[in-house]
Amino acid sequence: MESILQIQNLKCGGCAHTIITRLEKLEGISNVIVDNDAHSVSFNYLNRKELESAITELSTLGYPVEGESNPVTKKAKSFVSCAIGRINN
Repeated sequence: MESILQIQNLKCGGCAHTIITRLEKLEGISNVIVDNDAHSVSFNYLNRKELESAITELSTLGYPVEGESNPVTKKAKSFVSCAIGRINN
């Protein structure tokens, strides 16, 4: 199955690199694509558990899906994830 999620705090290619790298490490997640202009991430998954794992991972990285709580702590995490993505890119 394929999912396209609208996410918060997506800023640049560094963010995208971190998201792609971390989601592709999750079991059952593949073909991760980040669209900075649309503030979205798409990927393939096998079952609901894997989709939920991806959503949790995004939130942990500081990129909660639209409609989820986005406190200052999540925004700060996204800046850290962005910086790491830029360094590792």
